[in-house]
Amino acid sequence: MEKEIECHPWTPYIPYGAKILFVGSFPPDSSKWSMEFYYPNWINDFWRIMGLLYYDDKEHFCDVASKSFKLNDIKAFLQEQKIAVGDMAVEVRRLKGNASDKFLEIVTPLSLGDVLQNMPECRALVATGEKAAQEIAMQMGIAVPNVGEYVEVKVDGGDLRVYRMPSTSRAYPLALTKKAEHYRKLFVEMGML
Repeated sequence: MEKEIECHPWTPYIPYGAKILFVGSFPPDSSKWSMEFYYPNWINDFWRIMGLLYYDDKEHFCDVASKSFKLNDIKAFLQEQKIAVGDMAVEVRRLKGNASDKFLEIVTPLSLGDVLQNMPECRALVATGEKAAQEIAMQMGIAVPNVGEYVEVKVDGGDLRVYRMPSTSRAYPLALTKKAEHYRKLFVEMGML
């Protein structure tokens, strides 16, 4: 029996003047969400890494009592820092019924060309996991960068860095502080920290 196709619940969040686009693969099942926005799973460390890098506080965007994230603070931060977020899959099939990228079939990918046309100031595209990095590489016609590194590509006459970062999922076996070091290096290289 073929698995049901699931549609992404959100469109990419692109603040005016965004310089960087972070993309994962696809959100977990809604039962795992602590908010209705990107990286919604309470045990995903994306927002903790952002808090650590920009506020020296991994819980800056966390409402620990309710085990949720502070969505208004997150959106204000993204607008201020000119950071966009999205996912590389628009439609998927969950082959095992979980959030693991290993068992996620991308049926309809995000069209990077369309998204980047709405981001004229974008200078970096950042995959926050292997599945996203593979889909970006396929669309851009490049090799998948090593974790923590980037490949430079020409897009509409300008240079765009395509980074691959360690996954912010706790399933990825690297300590939060070590993951944050990779992300810090990226933001420093981009002149955003």
